[in-house]
Amino acid sequence: MSSRVLTAVAWPYANGPRHLGHVSGFGVPSDVFSRYLRMNGHDVLMVSGSDEHGTAITVQADQEGLTARETVDKYHRQLIDDLHGLGLSYDLYTRTTTANHAAVVQDMFSALLENGYVVKQSAMGAISPSTGRTLPDRYIEGTCPICKYDNARGDQCDNCGNQLDPIDLINPTSKINGETPEFRETEHFFLDLPAFANSLTEWLSRRSDWRPNVLKFSQNFINDLRPRAITRDIDWGVSVPLEGWRDQPMKKVYVWFDAVIGYLSASVEWARRTGDPEAWRKWWNDPEALAYYFMGKDNIVFHTVIWPGILLGQNGKGDTGGTLGPFGELNLPTEVVSSEFLTMSGAKFSTSRSRVIYVRDFLAEFGPDALRYFIAVAGPENNDTDFTWDEFVRRNNNELANEWGNLVNRSISMAHKNNGEIPAAGELTEVDTQLLAAARAAFDTVGAHLSRNRFRNAITEAMRIVTLANRYLSDQEPWKLKDDPARRDTVLHCALQLVQDCNTLLTPFLPHSAQQVYEALGGTGVWAAQPQIREVSEDDGVPYPVLMGDYASEEARWESTPIAVGRPLDKPTPLFRKLDESLGVTGPSWSPLMDL
Repeated sequence: MSSRVLTAVAWPYANGPRHLGHVSGFGVPSDVFSRYLRMNGHDVLMVSGSDEHGTAITVQADQEGLTARETVDKYHRQLIDDLHGLGLSYDLYTRTTTANHAAVVQDMFSALLENGYVVKQSAMGAISPSTGRTLPDRYIEGTCPICKYDNARGDQCDNCGNQLDPIDLINPTSKINGETPEFRETEHFFLDLPAFANSLTEWLSRRSDWRPNVLKFSQNFINDLRPRAITRDIDWGVSVPLEGWRDQPMKKVYVWFDAVIGYLSASVEWARRTGDPEAWRKWWNDPEALAYYFMGKDNIVFHTVIWPGILLGQNGKGDTGGTLGPFGELNLPTEVVSSEFLTMSGAKFSTSRSRVIYVRDFLAEFGPDALRYFIAVAGPENNDTDFTWDEFVRRNNNELANEWGNLVNRSISMAHKNNGEIPAAGELTEVDTQLLAAARAAFDTVGAHLSRNRFRNAITEAMRIVTLANRYLSDQEPWKLKDDPARRDTVLHCALQLVQDCNTLLTPFLPHSAQQVYEALGGTGVWAAQPQIREVSEDDGVPYPVLMGDYASEEARWESTPIAVGRPLDKPTPLFRKLDESLGVTGPSWSPLMDL
């Protein structure tokens, strides 16, 4: 793997706080991946931000009696708090309402226009009869005209994967208020996706190692490419950078086009904020650099077909060629890592249907690592997965508390009681050496899974070593070796070495508790760095929060290192609390499952 890796994380809408369905797809997996790569010596740039344009924002603003700007300011701060609380290690989490983002979007638009991949044409736009406002494609649902799926969206059918327009749907209705949209002719600029058919098909044919669901959706979509509107009749968004369009209040760049370019604009902003304005090119122009994109399955084709098409057009490498754009030769995605849906009672998490568990509520009661662990070990990595409180309580109590927390607590407690420090090992037995070797070998096994984004396999292997270590302590019974202190100290030394190795293996998944274990073993300094909320501003001087962090200086490294003999130990505190099993039946008082 290249030393430089871009981790591009889907941009959540700034129209509400995050729920578990959101962070299980784009949030935690991208952070586990990035933390592992940094520990393994890679130069990672992890970027994203709040998606703040489009009709979803204006609808939310109307519902709350706010302006669009007030709405995104409010929810951007909530998103920052949620993602910070989870410990997602962004190099920059920003927003799309910055002047920097608008400039990058407009430069990309102009480059595509110059190369002939943006064309002007008329289209039938969906309008809300009650408000007169444009309805976004994704806010219109109906029956797919191809496979007859009842819940197809106005941009594509998730059942058959075909690209659609809202006017194609049978019995279309607005998700906002249930009314039937009107369709009116309007003039817009379109991304000429058919002009990328050959180049995209050839590029996708080389992506044989992607997840099957990603390839399936992409291949279905590319078989029916149509021009796609990249401007919209709306007053909230990035201005179109053309005479006669720039000053029109009701003509803006369409939010889907604006949002995917955010990966590039966030990288440009990060470079400027860290003092080297050209540093972003190391991840975007170096052909050896890799780029991994993380999102839920409903965003697959935007990242496997449409965004690569935009990049090819800027590079002058679509089917009709062109000149290189202002950003130089931009790298296409190395892999698109898409998760399935986390559901509740068999249905997708939905704020509008009150089927939702908010991240902030979950963190306040259970902390970040319990959630991170559940997503890694039982999340929707390859299939839709139903969240139940019973499964969460079982995983927390049996695996985090009884297995990992118990191993840490009893190993350090016995060494503290008997030695007051990490004891030296005497002569090792075959049992000792075999177990220590198994822990060292796990670094290659777990690392291989993480490098391929196989999070469930990775954490399962790490927890297998935890189980072996617990069994070792139970079998060796160091508490019965008062008359053989040399053997007792050897067993405790091995147990503490295993705790240190397992803690390293679990650090990408459980960075908060990993810091606690590191300190319980006598370590000082930052083992697993956390993101920081920083207030920044642009030329207008208006401050806004971003997430950034100093991850290069953390102590965590992806390797087994010898435990520090003689380091003083204090009596440990419990790492994870066991939950009342009744929670598995009822959930917390604020859980929507109480009402289902």
